[in-house]
Amino acid sequence: MCECSVGIDTSNYTTSAALFDGTQVLRNGKKLLPVKQGEKGLRQSDAVFHHVRQLPQVLGPLLEELPQPPAVLGVSVSPTGEEGSYMPCFLVGKNTGELLGKAWGIPVEPFSHQQGHLGAALYSAGKLDLLDQSFLAFHVSGGTTEALLVTPDREGIPQPRRVAGSLDLKAGQAVDRVGVMLGLPFPCGPALEKLALAWEGKITYRPVLKRNDCSLSGIENQCRALLERGAPPQEIARYCLEAIAAVLDRMCEGILREWGPLPVVFSGGVCSNSLLRKRLGDKYGAWFAAPEFSSDNAAGVAVLAWKKRFGR
Repeated sequence: MCECSVGIDTSNYTTSAALFDGTQVLRNGKKLLPVKQGEKGLRQSDAVFHHVRQLPQVLGPLLEELPQPPAVLGVSVSPTGEEGSYMPCFLVGKNTGELLGKAWGIPVEPFSHQQGHLGAALYSAGKLDLLDQSFLAFHVSGGTTEALLVTPDREGIPQPRRVAGSLDLKAGQAVDRVGVMLGLPFPCGPALEKLALAWEGKITYRPVLKRNDCSLSGIENQCRALLERGAPPQEIARYCLEAIAAVLDRMCEGILREWGPLPVVFSGGVCSNSLLRKRLGDKYGAWFAAPEFSSDNAAGVAVLAWKKRFGR
């Protein structure tokens, strides 16, 4: 048995598997779920079907490289740690992980997808030491836009508690809806960012907040209005991303005012965007997941499983 951990994550966007040796993520394999041109996502039944097909393709090469079984396996089993949090797509990874655990005779550690994002962000930012203290984290993706007060449990595993979030549309949904509106491929984040960076005109947006909670549906509506007025795609893309950055900025400002000074970490696929990283990183001294660890991936649950098994 080797002193390493394997992670599995079957989210609504990506099939992924990772290998961690206690110091370095040696493999972070992932494959996007296929979405037809013009569509904005997948039904859960389709996501489950694609994970069943793709997981052997992603996990198989990793298993072939292992000289011995790992010491522990981590797997995402739910979107968040809140009671009742559930999506069928995570059952594919959960069932596969439990079968491998029985075959190898090793512990299988369940985590939320959200905890995995936090683990991946801290690993890639070189800040795993934050697992031993409280910090403010933003999880910004297609499935959630939340600000989390994160505290460690006795084993140093992050336990996030929602302190603010979106009251309607999620940031990733806004990005994808605007991107599809502009004819971009789904998921639309990378293509929308490329388009936005080609616009140098002035963009202004006034965030709508209720205490520290936000509303993002207005961003989609404003982008649609710009399109109907004949605005160029580059301006619409830039408006969308600058508006999201302005909302997250206002949320972070309000939360830190309420909870006091805390380290700030940004995770989730939307946070791979360079415009957000520049604005929020400079202002708050925040840490971000590296782009390859921002989108859905299994590295975080592999890191957390290793920490839980070896206690460091």
